[in-house]
Amino acid sequence: MRRADDLLAEHGTTYAEEAGITLADKPQPLYRLLVLATLLSTRISADLAVAAARELSRSGWRSPAAMRNSTWQQRVDALGRARYVRYDESTSHHLGEAADFIHDRYRDDLRRMADTADGDPQRLEKLLTEFPRIGPTGAQIFCREAQAVWPWLRPYFDRKALDGAKKAGLPTDPDRLAKLVPGPDLARLAAALVRRGLQR
Repeated sequence: MRRADDLLAEHGTTYAEEAGITLADKPQPLYRLLVLATLLSTRISADLAVAAARELSRSGWRSPAAMRNSTWQQRVDALGRARYVRYDESTSHHLGEAADFIHDRYRDDLRRMADTADGDPQRLEKLLTEFPRIGPTGAQIFCREAQAVWPWLRPYFDRKALDGAKKAGLPTDPDRLAKLVPGPDLARLAAALVRRGLQR
């Protein structure tokens, strides 16, 4: 328990928090989390992905409608300002496609996706991979963070989090890990474990 508390104190900032997203069970923050998961899905550093998410938000594209109203070049420019340059053009394209997809499929509200998943985390992962550029890794990132506001996802620890648990000398069984902190802190613990696992 003490080790988990120390880990939370040192590394317990979620990636959403770092990106300036106050996560809530509402359309806009959930969409911003989806954008962050998209940015984190590429082979680029988490710091650059988080910076890109912040820049897109500063540009005013915090909702699917706002993203649809931006141009491909405007998105490329914003990603460039955040130094997210290796995948800026393809990511700009996919963000536009995803904004259309979420409108067509879920009327701009990812809570409808949660309703479709019907309490099944694996179903939610599959639904997330229907979005452009969101593969299994991006789906896991989204679920790992979304458990902060969707209790039915708890406990959610993907392979990266479990690798971090092993490195930190903590249990690698999700149910045992879940007993170390209160439910609302599980997203923070998962993020802390991922960060611990990335340390050399």
